[in-house]
Amino acid sequence: MHKDIATPVRTRQILDKYGFSFKKSLGQNFLIDTNILNRIVDHANITEASAAIEVGPGIGALTEQLAKRSKQVMAFEIDQRLLPILEDTLSPYDNVKVIHQDILKADVQKYIDEELAGIEDIMVVANLPYYVTTPILMKLLEERLPIRGIVGMLQKEVADRISARPGTKEYGSLSIAIQYYTKAETVMIVPKTVFIPQPNVDSAVIRLTILDEPPVKVIDEDFFFQVTRASFAQRRKTILNNLTSQLPDGKQKKAEIQSALSEAGIEESRRGETLSIEEFGRLSDALYPNFH
Repeated sequence: MHKDIATPVRTRQILDKYGFSFKKSLGQNFLIDTNILNRIVDHANITEASAAIEVGPGIGALTEQLAKRSKQVMAFEIDQRLLPILEDTLSPYDNVKVIHQDILKADVQKYIDEELAGIEDIMVVANLPYYVTTPILMKLLEERLPIRGIVGMLQKEVADRISARPGTKEYGSLSIAIQYYTKAETVMIVPKTVFIPQPNVDSAVIRLTILDEPPVKVIDEDFFFQVTRASFAQRRKTILNNLTSQLPDGKQKKAEIQSALSEAGIEESRRGETLSIEEFGRLSDALYPNFH
């Protein structure tokens, strides 16, 4: 049996062998605890019939655990220097395909069609690069890929915002955007000590399960997200002030905004962070005719 990649000694050996240095700009932090990797895979409920899509495999620590338990792994790696390392560390597994591409620019659906054809259960499982966590999550959700969900390691503070509930200080437009597409839960807190190099902050693992239907039906999704973003633009302002200052021609349309708030049953003195996703749905539908 070859040794697991995710131990401090083996990780150092691999990095030394290839003279690899971490790039701050890519947010590279490699996990060195097999136990934690296994728990991440557990939370994804991967079986031998599943495929896993990974983002930023690094030297293959998580990739290896996914390869052992799934039918097929497809990993997107942006850093050219890691390709020969991955070829080496993942050589025992014939069910892994590494794609040298920036996930944000990749046509993920096309790769799913090509590499994962015939696999019904697809899960994204990744130790996400911290500096682009949100754009990656939003891309995967907005493209409505045929995935069951996403299990991702990210900064604890971002995880708190993603699973936040109305009325908390973490709750914001990100919470609403993610909870529009998924059921979001934080399943694990991960100390910074299990990474090389150690990040400055603790991490958390979130599980996002794709919903069959969004929790609210709205006339126009883009406008719904525009309204939620506008409502959180300045947290201390009331919903009325934020909407009038942020929506196009909002100042001229203050009376229309007031009547839309009243139609949606929302007091204009409330703040954005007190509104539930259902209230934002009613509000954006009431506002829609005045802004289109």
